Amino acid sequence: MGNLKGMRIAITGSRKSEEISTLIRKKGGEPVIRAIQETVKVAVSTLQEDLYKVVNNGIDWAVFTTGIGTTALFEAAEELGVLKQYLQVLQKAKIAVRGYKTVAALKKHDVNPDVVDDDGTNDGLLRALEGSEFENQQVLLQLHGEPIPKLSEWFKHRNGMVHEILPYKTIVPNRETVEQLLNEIVEKKLDAVAFTAAPQVRVLFRLAEKRGSLSKLVEAFQQEVVAAAVGKVTAGELREQGVHRLVVPQLERMGAMIVALDEYVKHNEQSNAVEK
Repeated sequence: MGNLKGMRIAITGSRKSEEISTLIRKKGGEPVIRAIQETVKVAVSTLQEDLYKVVNNGIDWAVFTTGIGTTALFEAAEELGVLKQYLQVLQKAKIAVRGYKTVAALKKHDVNPDVVDDDGTNDGLLRALEGSEFENQQVLLQLHGEPIPKLSEWFKHRNGMVHEILPYKTIVPNRETVEQLLNEIVEKKLDAVAFTAAPQVRVLFRLAEKRGSLSKLVEAFQQEVVAAAVGKVTAGELREQGVHRLVVPQLERMGAMIVALDEYVKHNEQSNAVEK
C-alpha cells in the first residue's frame, strides 16, 4: 500500500486511464476518470492533398512535434502509396524534432533529425532552431492536436513559407464532464488531478474563465487540490495558467506521475508530522 490512502484522484485523459487507475488503487487511492480530452486521427483523405504537395514539390525543412503525429503521417503516406517518395523528400530535407517519442518514430524509418529540442517543449525546439536559416525556405510543420500560432508565426517571422499539417485532433468528448471536473476542483471534492496532456489544461481553464471561476480554480490548486502533470509541456501549461504547486515526474510517463504524486504526499505527511 502506498501513501494515497483515502485520496480521490481525477484522471483527465482517456488514454491508458485503466492502467493509471490500477496504479492509483495499488497506492491506496480512489481513481476518478474525468476524460476531458481525446486524440482522434484525421481521415487519410484529409491529409492527401498536403502529402501530395510534399511529395511533388519537396521541402527544405520538416518540423515534427509529436511521435503520434509523425507516425500518423508515415501511415497515411503508406496508405496513399507514396511512402517511398515521402521518405526520399525527408532524407533530402533538414529535420527538426520535439520530444524523444518523435525521434523514435523517425528512426523507425531511418530518418535522423538535424535539430532536437533540449527539454521536450515547443520553446525548447525554437531555442534549438535559433541560428538556422529559414529565409524563403519551405517548412513542413506537423502540429499536434490543434493550431499553434506561436510555432507558425516563429517561422513566418523569419520569412519561412510554412505548410501546416494536422494529422490528428484533440477533442472534448463530453462537455458536461468538464463542468463536473471544474465543480469538483473548486468545491474541493478531489484531492488531486492527474493531467496527461496539455490540451486538457486549456480545456479546463477556458471553461473556468468563461464561468468567471478562474481565480477559484487556481486557488484550489494552490491550496488543497494537487495538480500532477505527466511532463514538462503539460506542467508549463499549468504554470502559464498560474498554478505553481505541481507534481512533475523526472521520467515523462503516466505511471511515473502517479509514483511522483505518491512521494509528494509522503513527504508532505512527514513534514506535517514534524510541525505538529
